[in-house]
Amino acid sequence: MKMLTIGRLACRAGVGIETIRFYERKGLLDQPPRSPAGYRQYPPEAVQRLMFIRRAKELGFTLGEIGELLALDDDPGTTCADVRQRAARKRDDIDRRIRDLGKMRLALDMLLASCPGDAPSDQCPILQALAGQE
Repeated sequence: MKMLTIGRLACRAGVGIETIRFYERKGLLDQPPRSPAGYRQYPPEAVQRLMFIRRAKELGFTLGEIGELLALDDDPGTTCADVRQRAARKRDDIDRRIRDLGKMRLALDMLLASCPGDAPSDQCPILQALAGQE
């Protein structure tokens, strides 16, 4: 088994060296043994773990949620239902955020419609609404 330096691991996983160190500090990636010269020596499986973390982040999972998913992945007693439940919870969270963003957009549309754009800033309806002076 050929061990990887932190630089090679970062390159293969498509992340930065500081990202690897950060994930180690957060407990998402095990701290590797060191060579006699003091270099970190990562097993090849670390590439897949980093790619798992990266893909999970792209799907909107937080680092805490990713830690839960990794723990499930490491646990031989985990079922697909356990993982599915967390994925469904994340999807529901995303749906809620989409609804909230829609409400925010509507409120901004209303503010934009109320602003003529040519008044002095002390008469700006957007600033007045934000200050609670509607």
